[in-house]
Amino acid sequence: MKMDMNRSHQAQGHAHAHMGSAPANTAAAAGGTRYTCPMHPEVVQDAPGSCPKCGMALIPILEAVASAKPAASAAEYTCPMHPEVRSPRPGSCPKCGMALVPVAGTGEADDSELRDLTRRLWVGVALSIPLVVLAMSPMIGLHDLFGLQPRPRGWVEFALGTPVVLWVGWPILSKFWFSLAHRALNMYTLIGLGVGLAYLFSLAAVLLPGWFPPEFREHDGAVGTYFEAAAVIVTLVMLGDVLQLRAMGKTSQAIQQLLQLAPNLAWRLREDGVEEQVPLDTVAVGDQLRVKPGEKVPVDGEVLEGSSRVDESMITGEPMPVAKAAGDKVTGATVNGNGSLLMRAGRVGADTLLARIVHMVSEAQRTRAPIQKLADIIAAYFVQIVVGIAIVTALVWWFFGPEPRLAYAFLNAVAVLIIACPCAVGLATPISMTVAMGQGARAGILFRNAEAIERMRDIDTVVVDKTGTLTLGHPALTDFVAEGIAEDEAFALVAGVEQLSEHPIGLAIVEGAKARGLTPGTATAFNAANGLGVRADIGGKSVLVGSRNFLAQKSVDTQHWEGRAEAWRAEAKTVVFFAVNGIAAGIAAVADPIKESTAGAIAALRGSGVRIVMLTGDSKRTAEAVARQLGIDEALAEVLPEDKAGHVKRLQAEGRKVAMAGDGINDAPALAAADVGIAMGTGTDVAMESAGVTLVKGDLRGIARAAVLSRATMRNIRQNLVFAFGYNALGIPVAAGVLYPVSGLLLSPIFAGAAMALSSVSVVTNALRLNRVKL
Repeated sequence: MKMDMNRSHQAQGHAHAHMGSAPANTAAAAGGTRYTCPMHPEVVQDAPGSCPKCGMALIPILEAVASAKPAASAAEYTCPMHPEVRSPRPGSCPKCGMALVPVAGTGEADDSELRDLTRRLWVGVALSIPLVVLAMSPMIGLHDLFGLQPRPRGWVEFALGTPVVLWVGWPILSKFWFSLAHRALNMYTLIGLGVGLAYLFSLAAVLLPGWFPPEFREHDGAVGTYFEAAAVIVTLVMLGDVLQLRAMGKTSQAIQQLLQLAPNLAWRLREDGVEEQVPLDTVAVGDQLRVKPGEKVPVDGEVLEGSSRVDESMITGEPMPVAKAAGDKVTGATVNGNGSLLMRAGRVGADTLLARIVHMVSEAQRTRAPIQKLADIIAAYFVQIVVGIAIVTALVWWFFGPEPRLAYAFLNAVAVLIIACPCAVGLATPISMTVAMGQGARAGILFRNAEAIERMRDIDTVVVDKTGTLTLGHPALTDFVAEGIAEDEAFALVAGVEQLSEHPIGLAIVEGAKARGLTPGTATAFNAANGLGVRADIGGKSVLVGSRNFLAQKSVDTQHWEGRAEAWRAEAKTVVFFAVNGIAAGIAAVADPIKESTAGAIAALRGSGVRIVMLTGDSKRTAEAVARQLGIDEALAEVLPEDKAGHVKRLQAEGRKVAMAGDGINDAPALAAADVGIAMGTGTDVAMESAGVTLVKGDLRGIARAAVLSRATMRNIRQNLVFAFGYNALGIPVAAGVLYPVSGLLLSPIFAGAAMALSSVSVVTNALRLNRVKL
């Protein structure tokens, strides 16, 4: 971003003094990695595994980035929902049962668990499809599919369902046992209970059909089984785990890509004046380094000799390279232009801006609250209540029921547990989230996780970066005026000179001429004054193009154009003067144009009561001009990259729910710190991976659409939970036999299973209504 360099250097030093460096990686220093649960940070282990509180897989801890390159230490894992849980190996979170994911920046991520779960998932799909077809065939009139009578069919279902439950579902059953062993009931408790009871009941029906009273048997003595219910639940839950692991893995990949921005080697100047190429991690503070044309700046530091233009877009997101000369600060991982620079290393390793951005993003991403928290709380009480009802049911039938009392006690207790199977409860949140994400994707809104959908409904403040978010992100010609010479002729002369320049403003002028159908002239005797302007001869005419000071050095009077130039500057435009044969002939203006959709998007957000705050590294004058033009509530100018997250936290401290919209790597910490980070699809990959929401087309109107979709989704989830628990509230008493004394009605486990399926169908059908939400 464009900024007053002197002020920015002072502010950067001040920010560095307050921020300090990232803490040392204690785990790495000890030669190992520690693991934690993303949902329970207080859980810390030296080995991967499951969180003892929620059952989620532990993930590694990132304490710091030891250098600007990925450390060689082992990966650490944490839980995406309980970031306090830490583990040196992949596994499950002990609090919620979710799979642990690698913490960014702690070494190469271990995807062994993802590959294992994916393999199990495909086996589950392959076996569940024929199992469902076989089990459901009698319900559609195909009573003897493939010539199988009920009893042989039960054995085939047993053969198909057992591998799914016991092998494919082993991670789920492990998390279920973990939740019981640690007395931390969660969704996996419900899932494991439902799967286990359905399977055990079916196993008894196949192996010991004589235990069941006659009304539960078919004509050949077979008893209905629920292998297909158990297998389908296992397969669906496994699919959710695989998708979660893949989504969380993207965060680690994005940070690893960010770390790769730093070069591996640096040219160090020895005391005898000889340049030697050395590994980056051997560079120390105070070393003199040579940055050759086209190479990356190795570390943060100060230019001692030379001049060049440095592309800082990967850090700032700003399109224009910044002129650098002796005394100017340079940032590691930025790209040098055509000049050669001699610099002194000022900050290395974990102290560099790049390393600190990585650390800040990773820390912010580990402090998110889980959307599943309410469901887990409900589930913890729900499981206890259902188990209690089942026990009471069994005891009542055992002591007071008709003969055979034991059979009735067991079957009615099983019916209670089967009708309370958590399939619908487990689907209530993720099915709505899945539909909402699809609906958002069709509207150009990509949600990175379910939490972002939940949080969007509460946003009351939107913080936006200027360049690439409100504007297109690249300079373009906006105005061209000439006097004393035909405008097209003047345009062709200026473009002819600028086509030999590599300056972004010059390139914008050339593109503007081509857009008018003009052919730039052929220039000779070209000469460029770094950062000031250029001159050349075209068709016998001497042409000067550059700043007012550049023309003044050539004794050209530009006073006639100062009024118009000042008006353009007030509109946040960069003004270029040009002269032909020593006489000022006109001016041109270049600016980063505001996107066509921006004004409407800002108006829509303000109309819905959202406060708009703009952060930019540009000058105060430019920021105020853009704010006036768009009607923005508050504009903060000359903001350093590392200070953006601080402004977001300040707004949060005032009690506001903040969404941050940005597109550059410099926006990543603020995107991660905000309640919802919103990245432009036209921006950097790291910005998108740090954000909860990505607007594919970079259209800010997507923010208002995302808020509408968020409110509709959370309303839909509440409805789903009512459906899921409503069926249980109605079905459990019937399954327990409360109607038997009055009507003699008992709910067979077969009908309990049907009610369970109906609740799931209701939840899915209701979730699909989100496809009709108007965005």
